Amino acid sequence: MAIRDGRLKTEMTDEAADYNSSLEFDKIIFEADIKTNFAHTSMLKNENIIDSETADKILEALDKLKEEGIDALVLDNSVEDVHMAIEKYVIDIVGPEAGFMHTAKSRNDQVATDLRLVLRERIRNIQIGILNFIEGIVEFAKDHLETVFIGYTHLQHAQPITVAHHLMAHVQSLKRDYERLDDTYKRVNLNPLGSAAMTTTSFPINRELTTKLLGFDGYLENSMDGVSARDFIAETVFDLSCLCTTLSKICEELILWSTYEFGIVEISDEYSSTSSIMPQKKNPDIAELARGKSATVTGELITILTILKAIPYTYNKDLQEITPHLWNACDVAESTLSIVTKMLLSVEFNEDRCLELAGKNFATATDLADIMVREKGIPFRTAHQIVGRIVNEASEQDLSEEDITSSYIDNIAMDLGFDKLELDDELVKKALNPLENVKMRKIPGGPSPEMVKLAMDNICIFLDEEYEKRGI
Repeated sequence: MAIRDGRLKTEMTDEAADYNSSLEFDKIIFEADIKTNFAHTSMLKNENIIDSETADKILEALDKLKEEGIDALVLDNSVEDVHMAIEKYVIDIVGPEAGFMHTAKSRNDQVATDLRLVLRERIRNIQIGILNFIEGIVEFAKDHLETVFIGYTHLQHAQPITVAHHLMAHVQSLKRDYERLDDTYKRVNLNPLGSAAMTTTSFPINRELTTKLLGFDGYLENSMDGVSARDFIAETVFDLSCLCTTLSKICEELILWSTYEFGIVEISDEYSSTSSIMPQKKNPDIAELARGKSATVTGELITILTILKAIPYTYNKDLQEITPHLWNACDVAESTLSIVTKMLLSVEFNEDRCLELAGKNFATATDLADIMVREKGIPFRTAHQIVGRIVNEASEQDLSEEDITSSYIDNIAMDLGFDKLELDDELVKKALNPLENVKMRKIPGGPSPEMVKLAMDNICIFLDEEYEKRGI
């Protein structure tokens, strides 16, 4: 007996049935749908809502289907969706009594449950990928604790850092991406089953039991909200968009740094290509693709929010259109995370070039101003003015950091109407040396090797705790 036979007089046209069908994307929730039916039927049996013999036949049929897999289903548009395909399979084995499986349950609360079951697994898998990436970066960074590098603001030379410090900045961003997903998981892992179409049911069902059987943390306490809530999807895709933004930034840096002009990194051949006409080329194609693909996830977020913004309570068919965008966002985020992890951890830093850049363009000038404040007690703005003039004059005279002496500083200070500072030349030299400059920054969060090592230790504690929670 088809679901349409009672209320509707005619079948849909083939075109309308095809347009209405969600089968292509329902394949993703196939196993979750079996779990949901199994838990619901077990609850109906436990509460004596359906007789045990009928329930056992249904449960046996569901077990059989789980073993046979989705290929055992008749998947054509006549069954509309995977829920009806599974129900038809069970009816073919059990007979009309299989219809008791649908007692006190609607496709509305069933699909909402299925989505949450699948999504929580996708979230956990992506989180494990993030943890693995963090762990890999930390190990990579350990080899570069004293590899002096240049930090940028406005993509201009700013101040010396280390390669390790820069890598650990990405670690902190990835940690937040992980934590956002962890927080979202709390709202994903709630049970809508029992909401039925929108008003629960008059049958004495046990929602606590299905919640326990399906491993949810709790159940949704409003049936209208239970069948129509999809903000957990929007929230997840927002988190994935943030993750992909982090990954895209990493790719952008690798693309820039691998150019001849920067010459900072060499991307592995495995993640590069060459030109069809220019044989000398080595192009960062994978990094560019990852940078481009990351935008897809942001696009999916906007699509999902746009679908959601004008839907009244409760279930509307528009909601069916959200799930393809969710799964695509998950697929793109997961694959991009995997490829960027492998690509970043395979790059080689040109340490000589890093040191060269760190020692150019007066990137150490801030510390020259700082020692004036520390040693001579002058206001920082005064020191800022003196050092700014030093950089201007030295640049015009084609001088480097090594040419700046105490007497040179005093001449500039007097030209500006200030007293001589008479700084010790060794102190000046140390302030302008990029490695010494980095080592002086011993404030927590700073780039000195000991502070970066402390940050690494803290991240390792975080990793150990999270791996233990996940049983890894």
